[in-house]
Amino acid sequence: MERNGIYEQTDISDKLREECGVFGIYDFDGNDIASTIYYGLFALQHRGQESCGIAVSETSGPKGKVSSYKGMGLVNEVFTHEALEGMKGDIGVGHVRYSTAGSSTRENAQPLVLNYVKGTLALAHNGNLINAPELRRELEYTGAIFQTTIDSEVIAYHIARERIHSASVEEAVTRAMKKIKGAYSLIVMSPRKLIGARDPFGFKPLCIGKRDHAYIIASESCALETVGAEFVRDVLPGEVVTITPDGGIVSDVSLCQPKVKEARCIFEYIYFARPDTHFDGMSVYGSRMLAGRFLAMDSAVEADLVVGVPESGNAAALGYSLESGIPFGTAFVKNGYVGRTFIKPKQSNRESSVRIKLNVLSEAVKGKRVIMIDDSIVRGTTCDRIVGMLKEAGATEVHVRVSSPPFLYECYFGTDIPSREQLIAYNRTIEEIRDLIGADSLDYLRVERLPELVENRPICTGCFTGQYPLDPPTEDIRGEYAE
Repeated sequence: MERNGIYEQTDISDKLREECGVFGIYDFDGNDIASTIYYGLFALQHRGQESCGIAVSETSGPKGKVSSYKGMGLVNEVFTHEALEGMKGDIGVGHVRYSTAGSSTRENAQPLVLNYVKGTLALAHNGNLINAPELRRELEYTGAIFQTTIDSEVIAYHIARERIHSASVEEAVTRAMKKIKGAYSLIVMSPRKLIGARDPFGFKPLCIGKRDHAYIIASESCALETVGAEFVRDVLPGEVVTITPDGGIVSDVSLCQPKVKEARCIFEYIYFARPDTHFDGMSVYGSRMLAGRFLAMDSAVEADLVVGVPESGNAAALGYSLESGIPFGTAFVKNGYVGRTFIKPKQSNRESSVRIKLNVLSEAVKGKRVIMIDDSIVRGTTCDRIVGMLKEAGATEVHVRVSSPPFLYECYFGTDIPSREQLIAYNRTIEEIRDLIGADSLDYLRVERLPELVENRPICTGCFTGQYPLDPPTEDIRGEYAE
């Protein structure tokens, strides 16, 4: 993203973006938890870098009093020690956001905090609803006034409305889930309860942890480890869990569907999730290693060195090396001090945004045939530059292997895949793509291998195959409404 000559980006290449990460905690001993949420969000920072927020409440205090703070930027940019010290509460939710649609503004930052007839509600959401415009219009025609352009507010409104006719807030969440369609992992904070909910397809991850007398709900298990909590289990697709001191974890599985209908986002395993995360019983690191092994089995080539494009390509590169017997090496040095924002190089300068973030170790690649493993090629706007950098550093051959199939279709469930016309693989053969990026050879992971990456757990492959687990929206949801 460019604004007045300033580049705002979070990776070295044209990578896809996840929508967000969520984190909630209820400490039954009454300890303040704002700092714990802060560190939990810090562990989930890779899921969203545009905005973040925290909302907390004291369960022993007056109902309806919620302290919240949110802003644009990274977690350590938005929250100061003073800001966290002022947030008193033993129950709370946090959120990191990247917008795929809906404007990137402070108003759209989460958690959302609603005051309504039954008290207060704070909500953090990961995913995309495919019927958000329809639901929004329905609410607007009954007098609802929206403060944001995100579909998370649509979810919050429906929960609030259902709460009026429900015996409990968790029942209201379940009733709202019958109306919303698409991908969502939710954490809802009421004055005395912490609730987690996952859509029936299980697109996005959500798990439960425990630390002493505190329960945690988070997007990824790596966030639990960061705050010293033990992993309890994943929230099941379609499950609603309610956490209270009296009941502990209470589960409602009435909306769960047969496992064969579930559809986890395969790109969580390929790229989005942190390597040290376990998602529905499968190691993300293990999946990526396996992808590399499959590439070596199916797309072998003679070479002297296997390297990964950091950081996401490294595990697959190691897997390729172990399977092929070709040595694994480090060819790239990533500048860890480049933040979200940096001055865009002028056209007249030789610097590029890729070179600012990534350099090649010429000693490692000079005179060698190199296999370069990357997790994906989206638009292809930087892959050609990385290949060129390897050749400039003395690599005699560069063979590109991609640990995902070619992107051919849009995603409607929370992944920032551009329109088909912007995808490098759209209407091009692999040989044409190879020529565009300047590689000596190119091959992708085969679609048939995807279920094997996750031990045949049901997955969504829509962005590769055009076959979605539920019908795509009939109107544009990307331009206005998104988590």
